[in-house]
Amino acid sequence: MTYHFETEVTKSLERLLNTETDYNVIVQIGEEPNFKEFHVHSNILRCRSEHFNNLFYDGEIEKRDKKYIIYKPNISPQAFDVILKYLYVGYVDLTDKTGTELLNIIIASDELNLENLTKLTKDFIIEHYQLLQGDPVGTLQTVFNNKSLNDLREYCLEKICPEPEILFNSNKFTQISVQLLETILKREDLNMDEIEIWENIVRWGLAQEHNFNEDVSQWDKDDILTFKRIICRFIPLIRFYDISPKDYMIKIKPYEEVLSKEFRDDLLNYYMIPEYIPKLNNLTSRNVKDSKSVIINQKHIALFTNWIGRREKNKTASYKFDLLYRASRDGNTAIEFHEKCDNRRATITIIKLRDSEGIVGGYNPLEWDSSNGSFKRTKDSFIFSFTNRTDLETAKIGYSNGDKNSIICYPDYGPIFGYNNLYLHNGTWRSNPDIEPCSYPKIDGIPTGPFKVDDFEVFQVVKKVEKNKTNEPYNERKRNSKFSFWTKNN
Repeated sequence: MTYHFETEVTKSLERLLNTETDYNVIVQIGEEPNFKEFHVHSNILRCRSEHFNNLFYDGEIEKRDKKYIIYKPNISPQAFDVILKYLYVGYVDLTDKTGTELLNIIIASDELNLENLTKLTKDFIIEHYQLLQGDPVGTLQTVFNNKSLNDLREYCLEKICPEPEILFNSNKFTQISVQLLETILKREDLNMDEIEIWENIVRWGLAQEHNFNEDVSQWDKDDILTFKRIICRFIPLIRFYDISPKDYMIKIKPYEEVLSKEFRDDLLNYYMIPEYIPKLNNLTSRNVKDSKSVIINQKHIALFTNWIGRREKNKTASYKFDLLYRASRDGNTAIEFHEKCDNRRATITIIKLRDSEGIVGGYNPLEWDSSNGSFKRTKDSFIFSFTNRTDLETAKIGYSNGDKNSIICYPDYGPIFGYNNLYLHNGTWRSNPDIEPCSYPKIDGIPTGPFKVDDFEVFQVVKKVEKNKTNEPYNERKRNSKFSFWTKNN
């Protein structure tokens, strides 16, 4: 019979680490003021770490008073303390560690070639990414400056960009490096209005030079040139054509001398001439996925807004889609739909088809209600389809003919667009465009009969207004652990 005494062995090794009995190695970790000496045993280091084994094998370690002296200035004492417990007893407790501390453990374990510990800590960060939000600037700066964290860099940016207020509202935001800020501003998925990006660039720029007068009207030419030098690399990354004339006049004009006269003239032409096509710095709008949607992104929203206004081109992002209802979140029932969507003017329903990238749906400029048979006329409603939601060229749209069946409301049905065109009943979507009456043309891409979906969402379409004012429905005709790991091997 075989008996196992791993627990006793582990406790003995932990006692050896804590008491430092017969230690023969001094490991000097970090630099002042974050410096600490650790007293450890060469046999443990050599058995558990190929990195340390190679150091001893090469014989290049300093020896003083019969003690080996190892210097590791790039590792933090806090991280090395975790590593020693891992090497001695195979125990790693990541509970209560901050995001920065976890990153330091990765940096240290990577330097010491502890592959298992490196991977384990990276996986922990991914599973508990909210830990990175405690110090977003420090976290991103650490990730950005260390090659061992390259695979986490994109992950962190993908988490920050949909919710950039985590970073931009940090009291350390102005401490972010030029290179990192430039990397973030280049992102297509940065979910922030361009005027807010401008305001944060100004805030960052002013903090880099302490001699600026708070009253920009009092600046002289040297001040303007200094400020331009500070923020010049960010200017080409701003979508100025997505900024409203009003915001330009209030928030950009005081600093407009940092922009070239040629560009200012081009922007003025864009604001004043409806059909004018910009010639300079003509970046496309960012490809921002609505942080509340699991189906669409900002490009879909721009296209939907054009359809709502029957326009071919939308110049400014003067819209906002407020999520009212999601079937997978709120329950795929008529009761839940009406509870969250009734009496909300101007809504759009977006349906993700099962086993494809197709989406279909419809726009209701009026209100849903729970009356027992409410029939509403409008020529402004429409149904649509995308055979591939990643390709806007696959989109098709059909407006209502204006009959009384354009929008229909029943308490035991979900959205109903036309009598047979597109409707939800008993949790199943249906379309029977070949059966009269039909209020909309037949649209390729909308399945016939009952069809399966992954999910559907309903948004209220509201027109963006200045801060501290109320958003109104957008209608073109009314523009008003504790966590620990045990492991035996590296």
